[in-house]
Amino acid sequence: METVIASAIAVLGTLFGAGLTHVFQLRAAARTEEFARNERLRQERLDAYSAYAGALVNYRRAVVHRWYCEHEDPPPSDPDEAKVRTYDLRSAAQEALFRVRMLTDDAVVRERAEAAFGGIEVMHRSGDREVLDRRRGETRAAIDAFVDAARTHTRVTQPLPVGPSPSPSSGS
Repeated sequence: METVIASAIAVLGTLFGAGLTHVFQLRAAARTEEFARNERLRQERLDAYSAYAGALVNYRRAVVHRWYCEHEDPPPSDPDEAKVRTYDLRSAAQEALFRVRMLTDDAVVRERAEAAFGGIEVMHRSGDREVLDRRRGETRAAIDAFVDAARTHTRVTQPLPVGPSPSPSSGS
């Protein structure tokens, strides 16, 4: 009888251990999957934010060139050609802005992205060189503000978890 009880306890202990191991493996797999998903999103955001900042810089440069073509005597190049180039780069920057808006859930990043784009859009309407120079400084600062917000939003905050995860009822 003692042998049967000992065997039953051994079987129950083995089953309990296997079940407990299975639960911990499921939790570890879920945490690893969540980490991988968050890392993919972070990388995609990083790519989108970088592409947008680059598009803003190119668009800004084209707008400044357009202003010089329209206001300098003699113009450095054809104003119509500069205008077309500006439109092309505006479209590229706007596409990149749409991607930023789709990927971000951070209001500060979204606001700074839109502010930078809006500031560049009005630069070509600068009436004189002094206004243009002021707007150039403002847009440079707006792009930097966007990059700073984006950097904060894409920073790695937690390393891959090691060990068993806390139970769902522990408040994590």
